[in-house]
Formats: sequence, C-alpha cells, structure tokens
Amino acid sequence: MKTSWQNTEAGYGWISIAFHWLMLLLIAAVYATMEFKGAFPKGSAERASMASWHYMLGLSVLVLVWLRLGMRLTSVEPPITPASPQWQARLAKLLHIVLYALMICLPLLGWLTLSARGAAIPFFGIELPALVGKSKDLANWFKEVHETTATVGYFLIGAHALAALFHHYIVRDDTLRRMWFRR
Repeated sequence: MKTSWQNTEAGYGWISIAFHWLMLLLIAAVYATMEFKGAFPKGSAERASMASWHYMLGLSVLVLVWLRLGMRLTSVEPPITPASPQWQARLAKLLHIVLYALMICLPLLGWLTLSARGAAIPFFGIELPALVGKSKDLANWFKEVHETTATVGYFLIGAHALAALFHHYIVRDDTLRRMWFRR
C-alpha cells in the first residue's frame, strides 16, 4: 500500500509520519546538546555553542509541535487494528496529551528562563523577544522547573517507545506500523 500525504482510515499520511520522526530527531538533539554541554569547560566557545544549539533546537520543537497539533486536530486518526482495550486506549491518549504538553512547556520554560536572566534568545539568526522582565529568582525557578520537567521527559519518551514496542512485539497489532512509511 502506498502512503498518501494525508491521514486516512488505513494509516497515517507521510506528513504526519515525517513530523513524528522529525520531532523525535529534534528532541533527541535537544537532549544531546544539553548532555554534551557539560563535557566542555564553563566559558568555552564549545559550551556556548552547545547551549545556543540547545535553545534553537528547543524552540524548533515549539514551532513544529503547533504544526503537528494542528494536523492532529484536523485529520483522521487511523484506528489500531485490532482495537486496543478501552483502558489502553485511554492511557495512550493521556500519554499523548502529556507528551504534547511536554513539547510545548519545555521550550516555553527555556525561553522564560533566558528571558528572566536577561539573556539573548537566539533562533537561527534572529533574536526573540523576552517573555518576562529580568529577575534572578524567577530565572532560577524557571530553570529548576525546566530541568525537572526535562527529566520527567526521559521517562515519558521511554514509556511511549516501550508502549510502541509492546504493541508491535507482544500484542502484535499495527500501532507501530501505522507510524511507519509504507511502500
């Protein structure tokens, strides 16, 4: 079966599939830049570069999540075959809502942190406006919430991946295949 550009009852379209996997790559890159930043000494150009890429990629997630949400809300959602039990469907919907909240809140918290620090908010050659005034206490609070939420994100992303693998290898339904490019 050939993949259409739009979602149908038979499966996700290539735009939804591409957005899903692009978001995965972007989020992995955001987490990687955060982790690798610590490998460089404070004040070094390499550390500053990692931080800058972390900010820009995180803000890219924020842009793309709104496009993805728009598509999700205006497109057909292909059913899982065979259908999941009601409790699994509800749990999956809850996890998706929380993942979308994560993709919106984490970049916003990062933007708020930089704003409260009075720092530049770089986004691929442009500087975004501050969302709040300079405040050291607020910056520290936003940073703490951002870091805690990012840690929770590891577990949520892991749960999402494990659920997909569980459905693919144990339940043997089409949950994972629906989000893969078909020929």
